[in-house]
Amino acid sequence: MRQSIARYRPKGQQKSPYITAAGHKKLKNENETLWKKRRECVKALSAAAAEGDRSENAEYIYRKKELREIDYRLRYLKHRLPKLKVVDQAPADPGKVYFGAWVTLADDDDNETTYRIVGPDEFDQDERYISMDSPVARALLGKTLDDEVEVETPAGVMGFYVAGVWY
Repeated sequence: MRQSIARYRPKGQQKSPYITAAGHKKLKNENETLWKKRRECVKALSAAAAEGDRSENAEYIYRKKELREIDYRLRYLKHRLPKLKVVDQAPADPGKVYFGAWVTLADDDDNETTYRIVGPDEFDQDERYISMDSPVARALLGKTLDDEVEVETPAGVMGFYVAGVWY
């Protein structure tokens, strides 16, 4: 009798559950789109399987891989969506940096960069979005205009000052 060995995966760092209303809507739309795509993929997989020898059937192999990727993402969304907390209001003190804030940072050479602090599920949608779990965002949370911030980076400690905050 053959025994199955499950692959051990250590638990990663817990992600923050916060998300903007736009990010939540985008994830829900992705979930609906993936379900439609899954139905089409299953139909194509069935048609490819009906062609005969599956070991040399490229269409069958491709559709199996595609279905696996879709199912992986759907499983993630199924577990993640109920845990999310939508933040759709500005904080009581709009002069401080909190979740959802747009922050302009300036370095010592007066080079300015603008970021928006968002949840870990939406930071890759726009290059200016940073996760609230990132070192830069953690250093910024609670700061106000003209505060100085030091951030530990792989290149060393970098200093910035907050040049602007808005929601």
